[in-house]
Amino acid sequence: MVRHSANPGEQLERDTLRFLCSILIQPKTRMELIGLLDGSQFVDPIHRVIFEEIRMVGPVPSRALRELLPARVVNRGFADFDLKEFLGPTSASESEVEELYISVLEMIELRHRDNGQELKN
Repeated sequence: MVRHSANPGEQLERDTLRFLCSILIQPKTRMELIGLLDGSQFVDPIHRVIFEEIRMVGPVPSRALRELLPARVVNRGFADFDLKEFLGPTSASESEVEELYISVLEMIELRHRDNGQELKN
């Protein structure tokens, strides 16, 4: 289930990261999506660190990413980080996955709009 934060920007960041950690996308696809985003878009410090660590880990299967990410985030100064709590339920309905994917697309659109670029279909 997609949780909704009081802050829509924070929720957008979180949902984007949840999708990037999803077992439903291939490592190559994850890296392509990351290439369309920028760490500076993530206002929440822990969200920025998670994004940077996902990017640095590279194109590994999501299972490996989920194993590596907690220690990497803790080493960056977030001692209480719990990946399972951050990601929420391991299974998501089709509509929830679609919502998470839309979050990524919104973040990509925001980046390109802020850079004065127009996205084309």
